[in-house]
Amino acid sequence: MKILVLGGTLFLGKHIVERALKNGHEITLFNRGKHSSELFPETEKIKGDRDSDLEILQGRKWDAVIDTCGYIPRIVEKSAEILSKNVKTYVFISSISAYKDFSKPGINERSKLASLETEDKETLTNETYGALKAHCEARVKKHFPKRNVIIRPGLIVGPDDYSDRFTYWPVRIQKGGNIIIPKTTNYPIQFIDVRDLADFIILLLEKNKTGIFNATGPKNRFTFQELLDICIHFAKKDVNLIKMPGKFLARQLSENDCYLPLEESKGEWAGIEQIDCSKAINAGLKFRDVKKTVKDTLKWFGSLAEDHQMRAGLKPDIEKEIITEWKNRKI
Repeated sequence: MKILVLGGTLFLGKHIVERALKNGHEITLFNRGKHSSELFPETEKIKGDRDSDLEILQGRKWDAVIDTCGYIPRIVEKSAEILSKNVKTYVFISSISAYKDFSKPGINERSKLASLETEDKETLTNETYGALKAHCEARVKKHFPKRNVIIRPGLIVGPDDYSDRFTYWPVRIQKGGNIIIPKTTNYPIQFIDVRDLADFIILLLEKNKTGIFNATGPKNRFTFQELLDICIHFAKKDVNLIKMPGKFLARQLSENDCYLPLEESKGEWAGIEQIDCSKAINAGLKFRDVKKTVKDTLKWFGSLAEDHQMRAGLKPDIEKEIITEWKNRKI
């Protein structure tokens, strides 16, 4: 197939291109050339901004376009409209955040989506992200009503994930020592290895499948405790997990303006880690062993500069301060 990728050099886009090339597909990259432009020298590269330079793509033909970097409905619609006559299938990477209600488990592809009062809103925040993705989906469907693939991933993890929302735990536990964790750990978490997601997206195109797919995992219920156990398996030093009650830990995290990733989801978010992905699994979504994901994440992280600062989790000095507070608390 001839595939146009919007983006294609960061995280998911990078792994999508790697899988597509491995499977023998012909790739064209359209992006601003600002990130890892040296990647994929064997591909055609068109430099441009999707908000102002899309006319460059007019008159070209592709079997599919994969949109890895669509966040603003107006801009996504530009891409969909211009490519509607040139491309057979439009693959849009959305998010499970596009749903409206996360209070109950079992959200599936038919669950109600979030929305904004004004669809032309272009301020991307944690509060608007999901609804903007939902509106982007609608713009894609408008121009590709029967030829769209909408992927709603959960937390994407693995090599090249600079968000550190998953990476924090393997890396921190590998270092050993006193490590703060929540008192309760037997709660479900969901995530998907970026390579499994990339494989699934290319598989859908190869099978000529369309539709909406929730895409997160692992396949069966998986708990935070299970992740901790796997991370401990790869630890290079002795590990001492210090369990802290919710109220104490929440107060300390708030006072230090930080957070622990993969905390238990409760209340209005109780269902966000229990998304129904059976449709994607039935369509061919496969999951590698979490041990493999953890191992490869550690290997990738080890290749980064020594002064790399994590974006999630506790910095060493703050962690020590909280542990001291815990030890000195009044019982």
